[in-house]
Amino acid sequence: MNQLAPFVRILGRGPGRSRNLTAEEAQEAMAIILRGECAPEAVGGLLMLMRYRGEEPQEIEGFVRAFRATLPEWQGDRPALDWPTYAAGRSRGLPWFLLSARIVAMAGHSVLLHGWNSYQAEGADVRSALPFVGIPMAADYADANHLLAEGQIAYLPLENFAPQALALLKLRDVLGLRSCINTTCRVMNPAEAPAQVQGVFHPPYLTLQAEASALLGQPQLSVLKGGGGEFERNPAKPIALHGLRDGQLWNGMANPILDVHQRLSETDTPHEAEYLTKFWEGTHQDPYAEAIVLGTAAVALETVGAAADGQGLALAQDLWAKRSATVTA
Repeated sequence: MNQLAPFVRILGRGPGRSRNLTAEEAQEAMAIILRGECAPEAVGGLLMLMRYRGEEPQEIEGFVRAFRATLPEWQGDRPALDWPTYAAGRSRGLPWFLLSARIVAMAGHSVLLHGWNSYQAEGADVRSALPFVGIPMAADYADANHLLAEGQIAYLPLENFAPQALALLKLRDVLGLRSCINTTCRVMNPAEAPAQVQGVFHPPYLTLQAEASALLGQPQLSVLKGGGGEFERNPAKPIALHGLRDGQLWNGMANPILDVHQRLSETDTPHEAEYLTKFWEGTHQDPYAEAIVLGTAAVALETVGAAADGQGLALAQDLWAKRSATVTA
C-alpha cells in the first residue's frame, strides 16, 4: 500500500546517502499521493524531509506536472495572465493587488486569479474582498472560462479545481510548518497562461520559483517579494524582480514611486473591504494605496507584454484615470 516509501528513503537515508528527488521521481511521488496509494504518515514524512533539505526547482517541476495531469482540460482561450494568491498571515492590510489585477483586465488582458488563504484578518481576507472589487468567483474550470470571456477577470478557488492540493496545504495545521505545496500552488498556473506573476515572502523563493517555472516552459514571469507573500509591491522602495522573459531567466528592478517610509499595511485607509470600493470609485483618497495599486499593476502589465519593462507605470496611470466609476461583478 505504501508506495511512497522509496521516495522517503531517498530523501532521508542520512548524511552522504540522501539526496533531493529528480523531476521524474517528484512527479511519480506526487502522483502516488494524489491516487491515495500511500499512508498519510508517509506524506507528512516526505513533505517535512523536503522542507528540511530545502526544496529544489526540479522537485517543484515534478509536483506541478503531477497536479496538472489531474486537472480538467481547459476549454477555449487561455487567460493572458495567471495570478496566484496563496499568502497567509494576519499582518498585511487590505488586498490592494486585486485592484491591480482589474487594471490589467481593463487593458484587455484576461486575468485568472486562483488561490486559498489562511490565518488572514477580516479586512485582509482575499475572498471576502472580491465583491468589493468587482471580481467574480468561479465555480469550476468551465465557469472561470465563461467569466473571463465576459469580464476579462475571475477568481478560481483552489478547492474548485484542485481539492487534493488544498488538503495537502491544510497539513500545515497538523505538521506546524508550511511545505513545498505552497510553492507548487504558486507555480502551478492551472490554465497554463503564457504570462504569470508570483509573490513570495522569503527571498530565497524568488529564484526557486523562477527556475522551477523555467523548467516547466513558462514564457513570461515576474516574481517579487510582496506584502504578506502576495504579488503586491511596496512603492516606497526599490523592489528586485526575478522571473522569465521569453523563457529565459531574467532579473529586473522596480524603482520607488514615492519618497516615503511606510509598510504596505500602513495606508491611511481603514482595514475594511468596503473601502476598496470607495477607493476605486474615487470617494476615498489614499495616495500611498494608489501607488501600491499602480506600482503592482505596472509590473503585471510589463509581464503580460502590454508595456516594455520599466514602462508599465505610465500605462497603469492612464488606465486608472479611465476606470469605471462603479464596481460591478
